[in-house]
Amino acid sequence: MTGATAANAASNRKLTFVLGGARSGKSSHAENLTTAHLSPWAYIATAQAYDDEMRERIALHRSRRGEGWVTVDAPLDLVGAIEALPDHQPVLIDCLTLWLTNHMLAEHDVEAECRRLADVLSRPRGPWFVVSNEVGLGIVPDNALARRFRDAAGRLNQQVAAIADNVLMMVAGLPLKVK
Repeated sequence: MTGATAANAASNRKLTFVLGGARSGKSSHAENLTTAHLSPWAYIATAQAYDDEMRERIALHRSRRGEGWVTVDAPLDLVGAIEALPDHQPVLIDCLTLWLTNHMLAEHDVEAECRRLADVLSRPRGPWFVVSNEVGLGIVPDNALARRFRDAAGRLNQQVAAIADNVLMMVAGLPLKVK
C-alpha cells in the first residue's frame, strides 16, 4: 500500500454519530452520508417487528435503500455483527436506542453491553455511521422503566459521542454539527 493509499484508508476509519428526535431525519441523513462512500454498504438493523406499526417502519426504511446495501439484523448481538464486517466497508447502524430497548427487555446487563459496544465502536475499520435517538429533552417519564431507559440512553449516547470523530444533531431534517 502506498503512503497516499494508506493515508486515504486511515482517513476513512471514522465514526460519525447522528442523534435526533423522532422523525428528525437522522436515518435518512445517515443513509446519505453512508452512500457517499463506495458500496457495498452494510446496514445493521436493530429493530424487531413486534407489531404492525413497527413492521411498517422497517418496510419504510428498507424501501429507501436500493442496490448496494447489505442488511444485517442484529437486535441483540450488535458487537458481533460489527466485528464480522470486512475492513473498510461503510457501515450504518440504526439505531442504538432500539438495541438498548432490546437488551433492557431481555433483562441483560445493559451497562456491560454498552461498554462492549463502545469498545468496538472506538476502533472503526471504515466509515461508520451510528444513529441514536435523543430522548432526554422531554418531560421526566412517569414510570421507573421509562426513566431507566431514558437514563441508560443518555449514558450510552454520551459514551458514543465521546469516542466519535463527528457528532451531528438532527433538527427538523437539518444536521447541526456538534463535534
